[in-house]
Amino acid sequence: MNDIVNARRSGDSQMLFGGKVIVFGGDFRQIMPVIPNTGRQNIVNASLSSSYIWEKCKVLRLTKNIRLTANSEISEIKQTRNFTKWILDLGEGKVGGDNDGEAVIEIPHDLLISDSVDPISALIKFFYPSILENINNSAYFQERAILAPKSEVIQEINDCLLLLFPGEEKKYLSSDTLCESEHLHDEFDKALYSPDVLNGLKLSGIPNHKILLEVGVPIMLLMNIDQKSGLCNGTRLWVLTLGNRVIEAHVISGINIGSRTFIPRMSLTPTDKRIPFKFQRRQFPIVVCFSMTINKS
Repeated sequence: MNDIVNARRSGDSQMLFGGKVIVFGGDFRQIMPVIPNTGRQNIVNASLSSSYIWEKCKVLRLTKNIRLTANSEISEIKQTRNFTKWILDLGEGKVGGDNDGEAVIEIPHDLLISDSVDPISALIKFFYPSILENINNSAYFQERAILAPKSEVIQEINDCLLLLFPGEEKKYLSSDTLCESEHLHDEFDKALYSPDVLNGLKLSGIPNHKILLEVGVPIMLLMNIDQKSGLCNGTRLWVLTLGNRVIEAHVISGINIGSRTFIPRMSLTPTDKRIPFKFQRRQFPIVVCFSMTINKS
């Protein structure tokens, strides 16, 4: 259940936001701000509830759980209600007894993966049963995805599922070049920022240098291509054909589910401040999406 913060002010230009009504959405218990290379204290300090404007805000709480009304079976409604209550109690710090921020939490048995030898394979079998029989069924991939907190885990899950697909993978390699504004003064600089070095960079929001795909694989867009057609950052698609210059895909999320589209190679420039130079990567703006990060979902 998300909290919506409503900052309401009168028409005074000296007041916050110039007197405009501003609505902040989100749940601070579930998704904290992403602050690279820092600790818990800086992450908490960067949240809205730690800001000086927080005392000026009014918290509005949503009270109707739409997920409960979506289920028709009484048993499913009861199961969803129990899970929802457990999640809320966990967020409120009511699970694990009295604590000062750290506690041992007992996770319900039905939520655990019992296979400790190969938990990734057990997770894949649970979420994607009979996957080989459903390769040509877009609805099968539309209704499921594995969520994980870290990109490394996401990559491992996607790679494992891709290996299950029959046939030969098609490999797409990017073209990486330094931006014209980056002046190289000597041969050392040229070697330091060589194409091999640029190819090895993996950055958030930018497709990898090498993308492996097969027909029937779910993918996700990493940038806005055509917002009116629902082709936005985060849109999930299902691969139909793999060309050398374009990829034909079937939309399986958003407002235009079922429509076909063609995705071209595009030039993208990362904005990650940890990179001390600017470079351009020409690649399909997609990533394999059997699994995705919690933030991305």
